Amino acid sequence: QVQLVESGGGLVQAGGSLRLSCAASERTFSSYTMGWFRQAPGKEREFVAAITRSGYRTYADSVKGRFAISRDNAKNTVYLQMSSLKPEDTAGYYCAAVLTSSNVRRDNEYDYWGQGTQVTVSS
Repeated sequence: QVQLVESGGGLVQAGGSLRLSCAASERTFSSYTMGWFRQAPGKEREFVAAITRSGYRTYADSVKGRFAISRDNAKNTVYLQMSSLKPEDTAGYYCAAVLTSSNVRRDNEYDYWGQGTQVTVSS
């Protein structure tokens, strides 16, 4: 059982930056594909970014060029650096983990989820 704990959310003004962290309990963290998803009130959960065990990164079009996903396998942690934040980025942000996936953009591919961290961007 992999436990994931997110941190780093908060309130920020439009144009600002935040870095989210997701710490994993699993010793074989480096074997997992890690993803970030978000969900705003009244909306479906949506894909944000993912990084595979080989380091391949993919992003939603809405965040490409503004967000960056990275991982530190020595710390069992995945990060989401968010810049040029917009009010529409306001959501609960969740990290997720999966060993193997045919489509890392699909939330139902992931086996483990964190509790989430809230990001609020004021205009």
